[in-house]
Amino acid sequence: MEDFRVLVVDDEKEFLETIVKRLKKRNLYVEGAENGENAVEMIKKGSFDVVLLDVKMPGMDGVDTLREIKKLKPLTEVVMLTGHASVESGIEGMKLGAFDYLMKPMDFDQLFEKLKDAFEKKHLQELKIEEARVKHTMMYPPRGWD
Repeated sequence: MEDFRVLVVDDEKEFLETIVKRLKKRNLYVEGAENGENAVEMIKKGSFDVVLLDVKMPGMDGVDTLREIKKLKPLTEVVMLTGHASVESGIEGMKLGAFDYLMKPMDFDQLFEKLKDAFEKKHLQELKIEEARVKHTMMYPPRGWD
């Protein structure tokens, strides 16, 4: 499987650094953001396949951040991280287009598999869009192709 780009967003600095470090050991391109505002700026400037997004953060919370990510880059998949007290927010995130949510603390291998699944979904969507473009071009070639 090809490498994919992950943005991890969590206000708990130690957790953020640990997850980023462990994902990098799996040969992924990973960046971290400590809040929703920074994450949105990084999404605007960069290209990420999957965002691992904490629900409970001061300022712009995970649900608001998800809304912004989906507005800016609709194909970017988002996996929400939620504690026991915020399961409703994880479910709300799913309604807003999140790929899935995981409960903290979570098993790292389970997290990695969930990120891979999210990447696969994004990759398949991109392939379908490209196939539709090619089919459209074949059916309706630009003028001057004859």
